[in-house]
Amino acid sequence: MRDKFLETELLIIGSGISGLTAAILGAQYGFKIVIINRSPSLEESNTWYAQGGIVYRGQNDSAKILARDIYLVGDRIGNIENINILAKEGPKIVKNFLIEKLKIPFSKDTGKLHFSLEGGHSKKRIIHVADETGKFIEKFLLKELKKYPNVKILTNHTAIDLITPSHHSPQTRFIYRPLEVIGAYVLDNNLRKVKTILAQRTILATGGAAWLFLYTTNPEGARGDGIAMASRAGARIVNLEFIQFHPTCFCQKDAPCFLISEAVRGEGAILLNEFGKPFTKKYSSQKELAPRDEICRAMYREMIERKVENFFLDLSPIKKSGLCLKERFPFIYQQCLKYGIDIEKDLIPVIPAAHYTCGGIWVNSEGKTTIENLYAIGEVACTGIHGANRLASTSLLEGLVWGKRCIENIKRQKKYEDLKKFQIPTWFDTGIETPDDVLLRQDWLTIRTTMWNYLGVARSQKRLERAKEDLIYLENRIEKFYKETKITDNLIGLRNGVRVARMVAQSVFQNKKSRGCHYRLD
Repeated sequence: MRDKFLETELLIIGSGISGLTAAILGAQYGFKIVIINRSPSLEESNTWYAQGGIVYRGQNDSAKILARDIYLVGDRIGNIENINILAKEGPKIVKNFLIEKLKIPFSKDTGKLHFSLEGGHSKKRIIHVADETGKFIEKFLLKELKKYPNVKILTNHTAIDLITPSHHSPQTRFIYRPLEVIGAYVLDNNLRKVKTILAQRTILATGGAAWLFLYTTNPEGARGDGIAMASRAGARIVNLEFIQFHPTCFCQKDAPCFLISEAVRGEGAILLNEFGKPFTKKYSSQKELAPRDEICRAMYREMIERKVENFFLDLSPIKKSGLCLKERFPFIYQQCLKYGIDIEKDLIPVIPAAHYTCGGIWVNSEGKTTIENLYAIGEVACTGIHGANRLASTSLLEGLVWGKRCIENIKRQKKYEDLKKFQIPTWFDTGIETPDDVLLRQDWLTIRTTMWNYLGVARSQKRLERAKEDLIYLENRIEKFYKETKITDNLIGLRNGVRVARMVAQSVFQNKKSRGCHYRLD
């Protein structure tokens, strides 16, 4: 299988809010950019599915108050430097870039921005577009990006591996250079050809890894691709034990799982157990608006202590307040209606589900990883902002801020190399067998079931030992299968997914102390 060489200044892998922000600002600075997405649609990303909103500056609010909320919800182990950066710079970028430049139509109340309240926040400071905030942000970012002729967009392209001269160059002298990334091998899923894309700087914006759990609010693309690639290249990975679970994921037999936004509880909805009884006040004085980790642990304790199997969201208090549910939550209304639930009169069946990867590729305050010329932004990265548990609606804000900060750092870099001197070879596919879809599906099911059963909301030593052993065995088997089989997107994802699953299990096993969303029964 022959491949094609492309050369660019910036290679951006991923097209959520962080990747698109970096691409737009980079294009404005005149960089030649290639941006790729593994989906046929550039819109497909975690950003697209974000419902609740994005943090702004509420009434009687300040950067200091926001920073305190982020730090406390993160169980006091967040990176203070980066938390302060987000709290100070974030609302300004929202105003200047999203509101004034892109003119995103955030929801208003009597002519002014409508602020909502979510768990862990001490102020109403979340702005939104009904319950489809991410979708609107994504659309408006893409509209802006397409104005720039210096951006090459490649959809249906899957990154296979980052290219590092010390690993890939046939010239042995490059083994002794510091680790650096000069692009990626990328599979064109349309043509089934592998391209070699060489780049002066590479930015990973691939999202998190919550789809590795059987029950999740995330799309299939959140399988840990960026974390796995960076790990193979030698980057530092941290805090993977902190996988946040969201307490309200729609769950009904023969229906897909999907997020029920925290904004629903922010407007007054109440969580009920299967006996129709509210229970959160037993576990937290903040009741429905406690941080997500506290709510999930409360649900777990109800399951164990009261033998509860089902939970529901009661939206009747919102309706009684005079708010029109169809207008405030049109997406949730329509989605629930598809599966026979009318939120105007019915309870919504919910469960906790894997939602957000608080850890990831270690980066500094400008998105730089421990590998030269490699940046990571958004959920794939670990800035340390979220500590052990993410504050609601800070994810979009982090992607926005670090998309900007990493491009500004790149703009200050003057060093350009002749990348052809590394003599990077074309991709050689060692696989000769056609992928067996039954085997792929079974391996995915094993990974996702193992993650859910052994590494879910509550963790114990026995479960962790079993998970570690099973995932190490499975990773070895999949790696052998990968080398023998013709490369496809699903096979790439399976290889990446099992690696990250094993890394999560290892991180969970090593951390004996319960913090935030990492809850040890023992």
